[in-house]
Amino acid sequence: MKIVIFGGTTEGRELSKLLAEAGAAVTVCVATEYGEEEQESVPGVAIRTGPLSAAEKQALLCDAALCVDATHPYARHVSESVKTACEAAEVEYIRLLRPACKAGDALVFNSAPEAAAWLKDREGRVLLTTGAKELSACADLDPERLIPRVLPSHEALNACEALGIPHRNIIAMQGPFSTELNIALIRQYAVRYIVSKDGGGPGGFPEKVQAAKETGVQLLVLRRPAESGLGFDEVLNLCKTRIRVANKEL
Repeated sequence: MKIVIFGGTTEGRELSKLLAEAGAAVTVCVATEYGEEEQESVPGVAIRTGPLSAAEKQALLCDAALCVDATHPYARHVSESVKTACEAAEVEYIRLLRPACKAGDALVFNSAPEAAAWLKDREGRVLLTTGAKELSACADLDPERLIPRVLPSHEALNACEALGIPHRNIIAMQGPFSTELNIALIRQYAVRYIVSKDGGGPGGFPEKVQAAKETGVQLLVLRRPAESGLGFDEVLNLCKTRIRVANKEL
């Protein structure tokens, strides 16, 4: 039984391993070489790296029993394209949801440009933890104010340099990060604001909330897109049930 997982997340990696152990032939799709590196090599799990066109997604799904969308909560355009491909290939689509977290006293914005506009007329350094793709929203802010924390990749560093952000301000590290490390970075760079997505527990969001609370900095959160789906255990149990049924039919 073939299961296709669109991943790049902690949940996607864990799910792929458990389903392979349960006897499924699993294909995991990740967008970047960094995602492939994180996925690691696991028996029974094939990795497809790089962006896929609509036709390529559909072709990949044509002999699959089901598809699990385990992409990031904010990657709505990817989820929509995967869902469309599943409909075209007549393959069951399952959305794996990452639970949201309480944001404490955070200010919530609908988009990165909206958060950047709020910051424009305020003084103080900004720790940006929303990822390299959102950096362009801060183009009108003084680059000296910006402290981007991004993945240690060429793409992320190039995005920082495109905004003229000083190299001394760039934190190229792989998360998630502990509360203690968040606090240390806030103090090291004299940060007054943190901009974040609600990446849930696996994304280290609760630790950012706690660090903001303990240091008194203002946390700005980009609103998570509304969607429906199933939790990790529900998806795992559903897939295992499909695998057992498929094995009995052989």
